[in-house]
Amino acid sequence: MVELYLSPSCTSCRKARSWLTDHKVNYNEHNIFTQALSADSLREILSKTDNGTGDIISMRSKIFQKLDVDVESLSVNELIDLIEKNPSLLRRPIILDDKRLQIGFNEDDIRAFLPRDYRRVEMAASKEEKLKEDKLV
Repeated sequence: MVELYLSPSCTSCRKARSWLTDHKVNYNEHNIFTQALSADSLREILSKTDNGTGDIISMRSKIFQKLDVDVESLSVNELIDLIEKNPSLLRRPIILDDKRLQIGFNEDDIRAFLPRDYRRVEMAASKEEKLKEDKLV
């Protein structure tokens, strides 16, 4: 099952939700502002990053600039505490499965993120749809 962490006001988050829905991908949606992320959820997200905090923290956000903190110097517990108090620090959307992490909306990246079995079914359905369209023309 895919986990989708988002903010409803975020355009990229709405695109990711729409894409997952349109492609019939089962997901659990988590609004990071109304459903606080648990320390365990944040640890799981951090454990799946390639570049640590740089992958998940929005360095250009107003809150990040206002806080003026060096996240690289924080311990994991301090970072988790900071994010729990300031969820807008997170880059969004965050899409997570049991093995991987995808941050932000990019259709090609999300498609590649999905399990291979799912992609095969989707490709077969796309080919079948194209054949039907070709017959109509």
